[in-house]
Amino acid sequence: MGKKHQRDMRSKAPQEVDEASTSTTSVVLAEEPVAGGGAAGSPTPTKMKKKEYEKEMRRLQGELVAMQEWVKATGAKVCVVFEGLDSAGKGGTIRRITERTSPRVFKHIALPTPTEREKSQMYIQRYIAHFPAAGEVAIFDRSWYNRAGVEPVMGYCTPEQSTKFLEQVPAVERAMVDNGIILIKYWLNVSVDEQTRRLEDRIEDPRKIWKLSPTDLKSYSRHYEYCKARDAMFAATNTAWAPWYVVDNDDKKRGRLNIISHLLSQVPYEPLPAPAVKMPKKPRPGGYVEPGLPVYPIPTPF
Repeated sequence: MGKKHQRDMRSKAPQEVDEASTSTTSVVLAEEPVAGGGAAGSPTPTKMKKKEYEKEMRRLQGELVAMQEWVKATGAKVCVVFEGLDSAGKGGTIRRITERTSPRVFKHIALPTPTEREKSQMYIQRYIAHFPAAGEVAIFDRSWYNRAGVEPVMGYCTPEQSTKFLEQVPAVERAMVDNGIILIKYWLNVSVDEQTRRLEDRIEDPRKIWKLSPTDLKSYSRHYEYCKARDAMFAATNTAWAPWYVVDNDDKKRGRLNIISHLLSQVPYEPLPAPAVKMPKKPRPGGYVEPGLPVYPIPTPF
């Protein structure tokens, strides 16, 4: 994607919402995601080669840094929500978004189980504390939408609590947008076959076993209950001011690139002029000599 195309993408930021509009926009989902992220009925893209993927990722991460500098300079507030089935690729996508950006600007928020005190609060209260201030991008790895998905499916809240949440959350998100927050919500889809493969991989790979919780295994058997909960969530919260963007993420490489490309298109940033940077002269010891203090070097097996 060239610079001209990237500028065109940025010009397509969401338009202001009619103050009188309360209607929802439509979301159409296939029963199962199409492998490789292609549209239903279209040819499945060939698997992306690692070299091509890393080249595109490097370019997009450069654009994320440009977006970061614009957010800092303008005091913009960006809130990105990632939801989806277990092993849909939320964490990996967030890591690629944040790995070349500043943690002072791009804040990865993955809240633990609520404390007893937090359980007594208004449900969304603990999330509000993490909403972005000026010059910040808050990325939620699961969010207040737990009450629309994980909690009702797993029996952690009552149906009445989930229904009440779905009635109230559009007004909260409208208040966020009205207060200048750019709110972007992603739902990551994954097919049963691919979810099975990823969960089995977590069991077998010692680097990934930490990702596997008892809840993940219980959730796996309730795949279609999650689909029903997702459908109810979309029906209630896919609003004109905070629509859901759906990603078929069976192909992680393409999914990550597509998400980052779309995220960049939703923030009306412009690259700032590059500062003139000149490398200073190489430092001279000026008579300094190491004193020979006792130190404990680590072993060097590599």
